Amino acid sequence: MALSDAENTIYQNALKYVTELSLNLMAVKVENRPDDFLSWCAELLNLCRDGINYDLLEAEQLRPLKKLQEVLESGVSISQLKMLRIAPWPIFADFIKQQQFHALDERFKLLNYINDLKQTPLAEMIEEDRLAFVGKHTQKHDHSIYNFDVEWFAATKGAKVFQQLVQQSPSLFDQALAHIPLTGDVTFEHYQKFVTDYQAIFQQAGEKAPLAAATRLLAMRRPDQFVALTNAKIEVLCQGLGIAKFDKQDFLSYWQDMIATIRTCAWWHQSEPEQSEEIMLWQNRAILVDVFLYADQSLAQNSNYIKNKERALKPSHSKSNAMSSARKRSTESAEMLVDKALAAEDLPEYLQAKRDSIIKEVKNGKSVEHVIGLMRSIFG
Repeated sequence: MALSDAENTIYQNALKYVTELSLNLMAVKVENRPDDFLSWCAELLNLCRDGINYDLLEAEQLRPLKKLQEVLESGVSISQLKMLRIAPWPIFADFIKQQQFHALDERFKLLNYINDLKQTPLAEMIEEDRLAFVGKHTQKHDHSIYNFDVEWFAATKGAKVFQQLVQQSPSLFDQALAHIPLTGDVTFEHYQKFVTDYQAIFQQAGEKAPLAAATRLLAMRRPDQFVALTNAKIEVLCQGLGIAKFDKQDFLSYWQDMIATIRTCAWWHQSEPEQSEEIMLWQNRAILVDVFLYADQSLAQNSNYIKNKERALKPSHSKSNAMSSARKRSTESAEMLVDKALAAEDLPEYLQAKRDSIIKEVKNGKSVEHVIGLMRSIFG
């Protein structure tokens, strides 16, 4: 099978680790023999995870096995991104619809939530909404309101300086984002003005401006125009899209290489589809490049939303849980969370009348779901 330079590098790297595992792999029953690189990577990855007999592995073989799996995951991602470069809209849309491990339901809930939110300046958002926009999950994200992981696409919790500056000066980030129109074409001039203002925020603090965090802001404001990056994703995205790897502070290459390449793709130039189920895909088509990266069942299971929901169902006996539930919210934050919950059509009128009481309990750290559930049990 003909391989691109990136695929050939993946193949050669895989062979290095296969050599140390050859006897173990030879003992695995093989039924599928793919003749394309993507399927070959996926099949060998499945054999490494589910077919190989781990009881027969020596301790020193675990590391090369893990490395082989990482190489094959990159191979799957690069091949899927290579396909993305030439895919027409129907293939782009069908590929996304078929994905089982990317938590699409949560991702679209996040995108819908941000779409309703993004006309509100960061400086005027409650803390939970602002953190949802910038991509940082906290225990304050009540799972009954935020029924999605806010960190999908590009988490920024590791960008500590960015988080600190957003908290201290959200209006400065609003000024930068204001250069990006909410509708219509986004030009290089729009982007350049955003970058100038964004970098100035960090220069005043004596820090370097992180590209990845900026792409999160841009992709939340215009998910049809921008790809959300993390530092870990830059290399595989560049390899898959056939562009030179750029630095994590290289704002110019992000636009001129990555965004420009995305804009040459047939699926990106697709006019708005007539099918209602595809309009959501089209409105978020650039940020959905993320779905072409490798994923397995563990990705969706590691959702912060699922973890929060499961944690809430368990009795709170530990000291840490007690401290977590005691975290207080601001009055403004509590009011907005309660009002969102009370907007549900199936809530009885007597709960609407208990709004102030619910706000008081939520302000003291209890979840909206817990307070409403308790009142239902008391008042029927």
